[in-house]
Amino acid sequence: MYDLARALLFQLSPETSHELSIDLIGAGGRLGLNGLLCKAPVSLPVRVMGLEFANPVGLAAGLDKNGDAIDGFAQLGFGFVEIGTVTPRAQPGNPKPRLFRLPEASAIINRMGFNNLGVDHLLARVQAAKYKGVLGINIGKNFDTPVERAVDDYLICLDKVYGHASYVTVNVSSPNTPGLRSLQFGDSLKQLLEALRQRQEDLAVQHGKRVPLAIKIAPDMTDEETVQVAQALVETGMDAVIATNTTLGREGVEGLPFAEEAGGLSGAPVLDKSTHTVKVLAGELKGRLPIIAVGGITEGAHAAQKIAAGASLVQIYSGFIYKGPALIREAVDAIAALPKN
Repeated sequence: MYDLARALLFQLSPETSHELSIDLIGAGGRLGLNGLLCKAPVSLPVRVMGLEFANPVGLAAGLDKNGDAIDGFAQLGFGFVEIGTVTPRAQPGNPKPRLFRLPEASAIINRMGFNNLGVDHLLARVQAAKYKGVLGINIGKNFDTPVERAVDDYLICLDKVYGHASYVTVNVSSPNTPGLRSLQFGDSLKQLLEALRQRQEDLAVQHGKRVPLAIKIAPDMTDEETVQVAQALVETGMDAVIATNTTLGREGVEGLPFAEEAGGLSGAPVLDKSTHTVKVLAGELKGRLPIIAVGGITEGAHAAQKIAAGASLVQIYSGFIYKGPALIREAVDAIAALPKN
């Protein structure tokens, strides 16, 4: 059924089909129909960041930026759902076209630029959802906020989403907001993380609960830079790292239509680069911080590779677009088949 739906959706422009898909998944969720579309994955609960996940396969941020289809995605079998990236104020994102399919490589290039309806709209959608599982909310800065004041935007979003999120992801690795990736390095990173950690402590007292903070990083750093980031995350008391965002590289798509479009590349070509980052992080962190792996998972075996490389959880995005809900069950099955430590 999904192959037919994909064939029809792929006749439309990528962004139009994306918006239609969110509308359909959201409508199915409201009607409670999405669980009928696919076989539920096996039960594989896991505890990470002090949270109980129904299974270790989640929806990555970016597919449901505004939280419009939370119930719909949850009914497809995801063990957790991450929405966003959301910014303090609504913003249109970059000019269209800004989303490109590379089906020959099971890949996507996007330069969306954090297009979203703002944090208040997202919170209204969260409050309207019936989903009671683990919900991550991914936060970012507005495009016109100077990088030196980025912490202000992150704190505004953290204040607003804290009471509604199971965990909060801090996106400092999108390649589509000018200057954002500079926040991954040196003093800029430490200052941001220290401000977030202090606000987390204040909010924990205010709300009577501690909501974990995860930092999402890029796959384009050197091993040495990745190690430095890992050390900073431990030193500042972060709760998890998400590896990785999209890549600026074009390995694996050379010569394909749209391959030279600006933006971040996701899908199958980023698998090895992203998994390598997971391995570097795991070698440095040695279990002190859980890793959530995302990038290039288009088969169940890829999800198992991420767990074997040191991740505790995985997320899918582009693979879901190309393979549909069956990939969730396939990934859970592959992880369940791994030898137990």
